Amino acid sequence: MKELMQKLLELQTLEFSETNDENSSAMIAEFRRAIPAPILGHYDRLRARGKKGLAAVRHQVCTACHMRQPLGVILTLKQGQDVQLCHNCDRYLYLPVEELESPLTTPVATQPKRRGRRHKSSQTMEAAKS
Repeated sequence: MKELMQKLLELQTLEFSETNDENSSAMIAEFRRAIPAPILGHYDRLRARGKKGLAAVRHQVCTACHMRQPLGVILTLKQGQDVQLCHNCDRYLYLPVEELESPLTTPVATQPKRRGRRHKSSQTMEAAKS
C-alpha cells in the first residue's frame, strides 16, 4: 500500500505542477496505469472539484482539513495495511517519512496541581500518624 500511495502522491505532484511537457505527460499516463481504477476514480472526483486527492498526516492531524485522525487510522497507515480516507475531507491519507519513523505518542495525563501549601503542622501530624 505504501508504493500505491507513493505513486498517487507523485501523480498528484505532476498534475498540480505548472510544467506540462511530453516527459511529464508520459509519466502521468504511466502512474495512472499503475493505480487501481476505484482509487483513481475517487482521486479524479476530488481533482475535478479543484482539490488535491491526498493529504499528509502530521501529529495525527490531516493537513488538508486539520481534523484529528483516530489512532486506528494512524496505526493502519504506519503498518501499510490498507488505504485510509480522512473521515472529514474524504482525501486519501499518507504519512510523510518523518512520521513513519517516529513512534506514536499519546499525551500523558498529569496530576492536577494542588492548591495552596500544606502547613508544617499538618505535615508533622501526618508523620506522627505513620
